[in-house]
Amino acid sequence: MTTTRPAESDRAHSFNAAAAQYAANRPSYPPALFDTIEEAAGRSLAGARVADVGAGTGISTSLLHARGADVLAVEPGEGMAAEFRRGNPDIPLVRGNGNALPLADAGLDFLTYAQSWHWTDPAHSVPEALRVLRPGGTLALWWNRSALDVEWAAAASERVHRAAGMDSQQANRDDRVDLADPSGRLDFVKHKLRWSRRVPLDTHLANIGSHSHFLVMDATARDAFLTEERGHLLKVFPDGMVEETYDVLLLVARTH
Repeated sequence: MTTTRPAESDRAHSFNAAAAQYAANRPSYPPALFDTIEEAAGRSLAGARVADVGAGTGISTSLLHARGADVLAVEPGEGMAAEFRRGNPDIPLVRGNGNALPLADAGLDFLTYAQSWHWTDPAHSVPEALRVLRPGGTLALWWNRSALDVEWAAAASERVHRAAGMDSQQANRDDRVDLADPSGRLDFVKHKLRWSRRVPLDTHLANIGSHSHFLVMDATARDAFLTEERGHLLKVFPDGMVEETYDVLLLVARTH
């Protein structure tokens, strides 16, 4: 099947109408992720001034808050911001994006992007990160990725990418440090952390459906794909419980 990939702006805005679905079904992140960020930064998140950009519904922001960080969420989308406030009424949020951060100069110990740096333009977001971080501050970017050495996950990912009109190079672009900062001004160190969760098949499929490529897809085509995918997965998980295995790709850079 050949598909035409929707405009990036359409995909970026698509989350706002599906914020509740996103909040209910997207995977979280393991404690080891935040341990690794602290080790790379040489300091604890507890008491640190942190801005979590592209905070969405607050999955990462709430975990940073639980680590004791003085965290501010930055989110451009109205629907996502509304869902964030419902779930995290005690965490401050401002509307904005990584290309023009509504933050003061040199005021942050950490700047974090969970599943969101790829929505920025590094020509703007890199200088903005350098502007708002204090000297010795830490920029951390991360993404949950399906573990492709797990046979069923590799086959499922191939089906998802094909349905979304993505080739393998597009699907794996987050692995490219040079794309995170083409200017080379940030010296990223790459980490990979494995974790898993066991969820009902309905949750797994709703998670797939909450990704932008599927949110902007024709509803009939999307529903047909998810129905077919349910059949594939029931052959692997006949009890209807899916063991999802993820590799968290983490990129960390410290300012000078």
